[in-house]
Amino acid sequence: MEEDMIAQNKEAIYIYKSLAKKKKLILVFLIIAIIVGFFANILIGSSGLSISEVFRTILGKAPDDMTKTIVWEIRLPMALMGIVVGAALAVGGCEMQTILRNPMASPYTLGISSAASFGAATGMILGVRFIPSFTNLAIPINAFLCTMIVATMMYLFTKKKHVGKSTIVLFGIALSFMFNALTAVLQYIATEQELQGFMFWSFGDLTKATWEKLFITIIVLFLCLIIFTKNAWKLTALSLSDSKAISLGVDVQKMRRMSIVLISMLSATAICFVGTIGFIGLVAPHLARMLVGEEQRFLLPISALVGGLILSVASIVSKIIIPGVIIPIGIVTSFIGVPFFLVLIFKGGRNYM
Repeated sequence: MEEDMIAQNKEAIYIYKSLAKKKKLILVFLIIAIIVGFFANILIGSSGLSISEVFRTILGKAPDDMTKTIVWEIRLPMALMGIVVGAALAVGGCEMQTILRNPMASPYTLGISSAASFGAATGMILGVRFIPSFTNLAIPINAFLCTMIVATMMYLFTKKKHVGKSTIVLFGIALSFMFNALTAVLQYIATEQELQGFMFWSFGDLTKATWEKLFITIIVLFLCLIIFTKNAWKLTALSLSDSKAISLGVDVQKMRRMSIVLISMLSATAICFVGTIGFIGLVAPHLARMLVGEEQRFLLPISALVGGLILSVASIVSKIIIPGVIIPIGIVTSFIGVPFFLVLIFKGGRNYM
């Protein structure tokens, strides 16, 4: 009897190690894919720069000032911002689906996107500056602060007793409708020029990327990933059920509140700098689950890498659809995301949801 148990334990350990090795290989493959996508992204553009010119410029040997500006001030920030924003939205979506156990959840479930749009609209249409001293970042700051207002409201709401995951979703939907209505009012009174500027912002666009915005987004993503990784086992337990998580000693309500704040910060930072980009936070986590399952130790980094890869590919596609024109990346991700998500649903995606 004891020998059988020992044999079963050895077999279980072997299977676990094999799966862990497979997941690590997937991690390495995705890192390589992102590096390839990154270089492809900085090589593709309408200025007609050759591969040698781009690489020489990166190495500090630019042939002229124009080439240096194109590579260092436009292409590199755009390519890196695509990876970081994609990762931020994917991690936010992954944890939103985990804490709510809802396959349709994403960073936008809480009304974050709607609040960001309203914040941007107040700056573009009404000329409001929540922090007047930061003129260059006025619109992103407006969008960020409005999303954090939503996060605060959601945090206070979840502190009430008997607030479950379904109630959180409904509260988020209510906030979305409210901010959408407020934004619609501002659009109605806007001039043609103001409306055009706001609509372009709402499409989602990586051309807004700068080194300053990139570093801020990286810091927020890094800090949130550290906290999520530290609580990986609690999140894995929470993905099973509330009762199982509680039996393992997890404070479910506290975990949800903390996650909501972090998800809001991640999404707010990404959206306020590049505008609304849909489907990354919805599709990337499902892809990651198909690859590595629900264990958060692997699901978190894989979701981040998949999100970064998808947005990098979308950025490349946005440059080559119409030569000489960069299509707003939010439009591209929607075109990619809708059919892909339908394929997930109709070809076995339900097994991962």
